[in-house]
Amino acid sequence: MNQTLGQKLFRTKTSERKLDDGSAHGGGLGRTLGLFPLTMIGVGATIGTGIFFTMVEAVPKAGPAVVLSFLLAAITAGLTALCYAELADRVPASGSSYSFAYATVGEFGAFIVAACLLLEYGLAASATAIGWSDYLNNFLQNAIGWQIPDALRSPMIVSGKNGIEFHAGHMNLPPILLVVLCCLLLIRGTKESATTNAIMVCIKLAILVFFAAIALTGFDINNFHPFFSSANSHSAGGMAGVTAAAGTVFFSFIGIDTIATAGEETRNPTRDVPLGILAALVIVTVFYMLVAIAAMGAQPAHLFEGQEAGLAVILQNVTGKAWPALVLSAGAVISVFSVTLVTIYGQTRILYAISRDGLIPKTFQHVNPRTQSPVANTVIVSVVVGMVAGLVDATFLWDMVSMGTLVAFIVVSVAVPVIRRKQDGKADSSGRKGETRRGFRVPFGPYLVPGLSILACLYLVFGLSPVTYTVFTVWMTVAILTYFVYGIRNSRLNKAGTQQTELTH
Repeated sequence: MNQTLGQKLFRTKTSERKLDDGSAHGGGLGRTLGLFPLTMIGVGATIGTGIFFTMVEAVPKAGPAVVLSFLLAAITAGLTALCYAELADRVPASGSSYSFAYATVGEFGAFIVAACLLLEYGLAASATAIGWSDYLNNFLQNAIGWQIPDALRSPMIVSGKNGIEFHAGHMNLPPILLVVLCCLLLIRGTKESATTNAIMVCIKLAILVFFAAIALTGFDINNFHPFFSSANSHSAGGMAGVTAAAGTVFFSFIGIDTIATAGEETRNPTRDVPLGILAALVIVTVFYMLVAIAAMGAQPAHLFEGQEAGLAVILQNVTGKAWPALVLSAGAVISVFSVTLVTIYGQTRILYAISRDGLIPKTFQHVNPRTQSPVANTVIVSVVVGMVAGLVDATFLWDMVSMGTLVAFIVVSVAVPVIRRKQDGKADSSGRKGETRRGFRVPFGPYLVPGLSILACLYLVFGLSPVTYTVFTVWMTVAILTYFVYGIRNSRLNKAGTQQTELTH
């Protein structure tokens, strides 16, 4: 039957429908992941990014109060994590918050969330790859006394004192090489990539404990005075600075979403995905706070601005020796590899889910029958990520990643009461109602925690820069045009001529 525009925009998918869409194009994704590798995917996508790089961006805004920025970001992420856990139990599909939105608020809302996720994952992968270059250079300097030539480790498009600057002949080559390595590993298959990631994450955690242990020997409580920064070129100072810094570092909690993208490749998704999300959040928060306090105690706030390979430099200054910095730089090189790997992985799985629903071309859903990985999808994502990482200054990327993450988190929070209303109260085959269903449920009812999560996310969104709003508006305009030009006509639900309005588990 013909559908009205309103019916097309708000049509939803059932839980069952999502699982049968991939077989026509090379087979579906293989269920190879258990709880431990799933948790490590979340930790791998999170720890490293916020600590190794964004201290340089966040401390000038918040000063020593940056520890509050990490705490504020963690509380916001924790509220949203509870929402993710329930939705992951109810809708264990590839695509994460995109799939959650498609099952609750409808197709158009899901496509907007997908655009946010593509912005979030693509720019996060590029930004982390750029930061990897700094630590690689520091490692080479301490190990063999050689540095990568400036023209080969600086981008063409940079943020200068007078605005955007173009440096002809410059290219940041190390991030491009990193993305190529990640691409090759992901093409080999998810199980192999997850195992490699878990090993790198364990190394990363050990390195951060090593950093905290040494940095705390140089702890000076005077570095926390004054606690709040004064107004400067980066922020308004005080709590406004804390909020601005929290918005900058918030993207590093992307790992929560990354776990949910793996729902369709998890052996027991209804149990392991919620547990993996909550376990990863606890691990991440503990390590972020530990390292942030140790770093601020070992170095005055004003030294963070513009500092390359900051944590390695702190160790070198505290000990007066090069070998601790060498160890940390080596660990950072390994750990940031895992962040980039997992972020590109998440990007490809979201594109796979969107393509499977017909909203973007079929190329992104083709799966290699031998490796059970979307090869063409992975190559396309890697090319784009590599180009951005090689040509653009990371300063442009951090807040944009946070904006995409926060908007996606808001939609996830909205989806909880919606899916409760649609699923609960509907009798199953035994006559039981939804309230008796087993599985994770957000505590204190469907409104309190999701409502607090939305308010916390909006609070951080308001602290982002005006440039971020401008770029985000342009990106959303492109996404909306893409949906109405291609997605709405080629949607699988549109071709089926059906409007699915009820959910079943």
